[in-house]
Amino acid sequence: MPRMPMKQSLIFDADLIRRHDKAGPRYTSYPTAVQFHDGFGEADYRAQAQASNAAGGPLSLYFHIPFCDTVCYYCACNKVVTKDRNKAAPYLADLYREIELQASLFTPGRSVDQLHWGGGTPTFLSLEQMRELMAVTGRYFALRHDDRGEYSIEIDPREADARTVHVLRELGFNRMSLGVQDFDPQVQQAVNRIQSEAETFAVLDAARAEGFHGISIDLIYGLPHQTSARFLRTLDRVIEAAPDRLSIFNYAHLPERFKPQRRIPTEALPSAAEKLDILQHTIEHLTGAGYVLIGMDHFARPDDPLAVAQREGSLHRNFQGYSTHADCDLIGLGVSSIGQVHDCFSQNVKDVERYHALLAEGRLPIERGLVVNEDDKRRRALITDLICHFELDGDAFGAAHGIDFAAYFAPELERLREYVADGLLVLDGHRIEVQPIGRLLIRNICATFDRYLAGQNAQRFSKVI
Repeated sequence: MPRMPMKQSLIFDADLIRRHDKAGPRYTSYPTAVQFHDGFGEADYRAQAQASNAAGGPLSLYFHIPFCDTVCYYCACNKVVTKDRNKAAPYLADLYREIELQASLFTPGRSVDQLHWGGGTPTFLSLEQMRELMAVTGRYFALRHDDRGEYSIEIDPREADARTVHVLRELGFNRMSLGVQDFDPQVQQAVNRIQSEAETFAVLDAARAEGFHGISIDLIYGLPHQTSARFLRTLDRVIEAAPDRLSIFNYAHLPERFKPQRRIPTEALPSAAEKLDILQHTIEHLTGAGYVLIGMDHFARPDDPLAVAQREGSLHRNFQGYSTHADCDLIGLGVSSIGQVHDCFSQNVKDVERYHALLAEGRLPIERGLVVNEDDKRRRALITDLICHFELDGDAFGAAHGIDFAAYFAPELERLREYVADGLLVLDGHRIEVQPIGRLLIRNICATFDRYLAGQNAQRFSKVI
């Protein structure tokens, strides 16, 4: 059922936001990856793939390309930093083995409606290697050739040009996200990512000329030396370029977990108050320019598929963020990649050498995972509704899931009263409606329904703002 367009006005109460600004999951999955365990193995995954075949439906493929030419100090991704391009060939050979093993588990002909290359830097690969990877994928999976699937790739503009973009379009890609983070020279120097506006927008212009359906730009706030005024200069340049979507991520400084971040001096980071000021002005700037706040850190033009899906009540969330494809089983390929097939989550080993060794033995390189239970499914559906649509009809939800909503979630509904008292949401009977300011803290609200979160180490997660 179509939903009424959400109000985009946001009221910033710095004290209120600061009080609720706690660490918590981003809920690209529920249960979150913290709950994955090594008791889940290849046999479990094969059983879930068989159940997926019985259910049928389209597939989504995620490929992790871990290589980067240089390290960005803020980065928390699983990556291999090297200037040796020869390292890509043996990795691709292993990836092809995994593609063949995975494809053997699924009924031939299931349409690949969604495909994503992430990293790392996917364009670390040569043009011929990219052609070969897509050709091998098409040999084993039913890729679409009608340009109606969502085939996307993460682009570092320093590693791409017009010819690269032409080849990617030729291979079937129709969406791309461009990593920018910030154009300010001092910020770029501090995070070891020197990237000019000219090379960035040259790739964007090439993508438009090649007929890409959608272009997203990624920015990060909370980096060293950033101020609201400086960040808005970058944002103004990005708005002039008029991308279809923007992702404005909060930098999580966790040097104890991510070694490259130790090169970022803590004293150069903006204060919590400055970060909040950056976020406030960013949202005002983007909504003033006509963008819709999809949720948390994503913005889109009103006619973008994400905004349309949100209005129609069909928006979904997965490991790539907000998505319009809720009905696809996701197959993760490559080191550290995460899949979601039928009732399970699975994650591959993170080490390239271990990845190679397992595939050499003819084994799927799965390190850990989880089979969800009925309670997980209910809570996942509830969290997805809240994080995508900011509202929930508890009675309708209970009827759809065969439960007495008020009784089943009685402790959680009681804990929500703290947010009601602070004006973050409204409880009208069994209806939950997140208010504009509550959308910035939606992760906290969703965490109320996370039965695993109590007792977990908060340092495993980033702060909300």
